[in-house]
Amino acid sequence: MKIRHITVFQHDLPVKGGGYRMASSNVTQLDSTIVRIESDCGTVGWGETCPAGPTYAPSHAEGARAALCNMAPGLIGEALDQPLLLHRKMNSLLNGHRYAKAAIDIAAFDAMGKKSGRSIADLLGGAATHRVPSYYATAVGEPDEIARIAAEKVCEGYPRLQIKISGRPVEIDIEVVQKVWEAVGNRVRLAVDGNRGMTTRDAIRLSQTCRDIPFVLEQPCDALEEIAAIRPQLHHPVYLDEGATDLATVMRAANGVVDGFGMKITRIGGLTPMATFRDLCEARHLPHTVDDSWGGDIIAAACVQMGATINPKIFEGTWLAQPYIDGHYDPHRGIAIRGGHISLPDSPGLGVVPDQSVFTRVAADF
Repeated sequence: MKIRHITVFQHDLPVKGGGYRMASSNVTQLDSTIVRIESDCGTVGWGETCPAGPTYAPSHAEGARAALCNMAPGLIGEALDQPLLLHRKMNSLLNGHRYAKAAIDIAAFDAMGKKSGRSIADLLGGAATHRVPSYYATAVGEPDEIARIAAEKVCEGYPRLQIKISGRPVEIDIEVVQKVWEAVGNRVRLAVDGNRGMTTRDAIRLSQTCRDIPFVLEQPCDALEEIAAIRPQLHHPVYLDEGATDLATVMRAANGVVDGFGMKITRIGGLTPMATFRDLCEARHLPHTVDDSWGGDIIAAACVQMGATINPKIFEGTWLAQPYIDGHYDPHRGIAIRGGHISLPDSPGLGVVPDQSVFTRVAADF
């Protein structure tokens, strides 16, 4: 099964409610890149990558499409059903840009699944669950409002909440954490996410002031070295998210610096390296998420398929952008969160088949 045709689409995903605020940005519309790959036997695979704006991480939408256009001519004729060799080929064509390569990798797995009649979860080793736990991430907001949302989401059935903070005085963030705890208590697992926007001083102050509230402190500071320097002064488990840029960094961080990870499939380079990350974390008993920065049904399905394979003892859940966007690429099997969980699709490959007419802007064709 060899690659015959690659089409790259640009697709806008407006944010419901007018915007989503994080420590480093406020996004109102996300620019997603969709990849359609057709094999010489007619099998079609779909991939997607959607950076959360240009400041969340060292990735951006136009960069993804430029990287794909750089690689695509050299991928025509390559085997679609040999993902490891496909990754090596992409690496020989372009250094870095894992978030762009991930879209090709996801499309390859989708095509393999459709060709063999198996789900991606099966291709990745098998599903440990068919009801994948999700978690809800609040935007940065005022204490009373975030506490209200937290209580509402617990009632909806979410087993975990991520409370976003930072980008403002730490006194407000401390009040947010305290009010959320008053509202939800031990009914849900809590993560407090600084999105790498905190100073070491503020991270220490927040953790020490809220030492009696059980939560995971996620990526408080920008650099891994900053987190390592203050780790002995923190009273909470620390997870690495944006800083977990590749497998080498993951192995270094896992050596006593952090207690778990928030991992994005496109950041690590796709399902192939994500499976390696999964197995490394299981070997070291490190909890982690499986999600992505943003995107529609394609990236959502990839996250759910991978999430289903994680050992439930260390799985922190899958975050989806679905609550923040309208509509689905697949009008019949679109990925959705219900009762704080996501049903694993029962169709081959990703389990979703996008309506191609949804994608009206062709960015490149090879």
